[in-house]
Amino acid sequence: MAKLQGMDFWRETLGEPRYVLAPMVDQSELAWRMLSRRHGAQLCYTPMLHAQVFVRDANYRKENLYCEVRPEDRPLIVQFCANDPEVFVQAAVMAQDYCDAIDLNLGCPQMIAKRGHYGAFLQDEWELVEKMIQLAHHKLSVPITCKIRVFPEIEKTVSYAKLLEKAGCQLLTVHGRTKEQKGPLTGIASWEHIKAVRNAVKIPVFANGNIQYLCDVDRCIQETGVHGVMSAEGNLHNPALFEGKNPVVWEMAEEYIELAQQYRCPLSFVRAHLFKLWHHSLQVYQDLRDELAKAKSLEGIIAVNKELKVKCQEEISKSKEGEEVKGDLPFPHWICQPYVRPPPKDIMKKESGVRGKRALEEEDDANLEQLSKNKLKKKLRNPNKSLDASIKPKYAKCDQCGNPKGNKCVFHLCRSCCKKTAFKEMADCAGHGLLFKTKYERSLQCKAVQDADVPEKNLTESKLPQPAPEVKA
Repeated sequence: MAKLQGMDFWRETLGEPRYVLAPMVDQSELAWRMLSRRHGAQLCYTPMLHAQVFVRDANYRKENLYCEVRPEDRPLIVQFCANDPEVFVQAAVMAQDYCDAIDLNLGCPQMIAKRGHYGAFLQDEWELVEKMIQLAHHKLSVPITCKIRVFPEIEKTVSYAKLLEKAGCQLLTVHGRTKEQKGPLTGIASWEHIKAVRNAVKIPVFANGNIQYLCDVDRCIQETGVHGVMSAEGNLHNPALFEGKNPVVWEMAEEYIELAQQYRCPLSFVRAHLFKLWHHSLQVYQDLRDELAKAKSLEGIIAVNKELKVKCQEEISKSKEGEEVKGDLPFPHWICQPYVRPPPKDIMKKESGVRGKRALEEEDDANLEQLSKNKLKKKLRNPNKSLDASIKPKYAKCDQCGNPKGNKCVFHLCRSCCKKTAFKEMADCAGHGLLFKTKYERSLQCKAVQDADVPEKNLTESKLPQPAPEVKA
């Protein structure tokens, strides 16, 4: 039977979904998908899977997709990242019996995607992208879909979307941010770009970006005319977003933990989800944040979750007695609600007192492009720290080479110079953990003991009965 395409695919196979759970690395696993489906998600994506690893590693396939067929986890779209048409199609063929469509990730903006040459970093290689979509469209028994980020220019974004549609893409998700908008520079997604794409193509279009509450979903559909709305971070902080509810955090956390026990997943996934759910409360109870990070078992995570619940309930009882709960959030911190990043301009303002704003923009534009995801997060946590790679913190320098010296080095040197000096002078440096003198003295003591034992050993051996000489026939 011929596979359904375009609007027919959206209506009959997917069931006209309006509320969509986004593909999230290590975060949209089966347990989380089941939780999201319970609370309003009508279509789910798997986490992004690496096509090349999926083809060569049987364990990877088993852990991420190959399991017993679960009708309750449908409709489902499997997302792959890839940069080779043949490898992408080979992985897709191996996955197509477990899903309703295959999605090509053309939207990941992280440094790992840049190093691996996939995601949003393929958006300038139109010939390669077109070839991957065309080959998948002709080879697969299920439709091929795409998730993209926009270009700064609306016209270029529309041309890109039309290219994907012509190549065989049957459903397009448009994240209304450029690949540079990430971490501290995330900013606001452009619904204007999404609307332009929706009006230019004839296939179904999903919107992604700026979704924090159910009212944002309705407003996005009205303003852009899209067929559905996808949520990622909004869903992670509030799995009941598509229900229009803001439940207490521990209800969602306990429900998810129960599902994680039923649908086994790595402990790191569970911990990451609880960090998102309890995000605002963990700002209040920093000690429990550390405990959650150190938990080495599911039982340990459950214990931290219970302790957070108890502390929040105690806080609620105090507020009922008349004591006000302070905070700048729309709801008390124990209520599921979105996390809003500070706008990029706030970071700029804090640093503009040290250097001119124009100079800062020129320098930071060049450096932010090269920063990893973790460094961008550090920049958000420490906005006063300069991004200029040429401006480094001042350290006490090594007396020999000029590198930063060890704070407790007895020679006032860096480790490399200290090691050479300590070896040459047969000395110790506790600051760098170098014990040349101590080890040398120990070796001398051992040698003295061995030398003292030799005569006694020889004497003992001489008193032993000697074997009789061998008599030859």
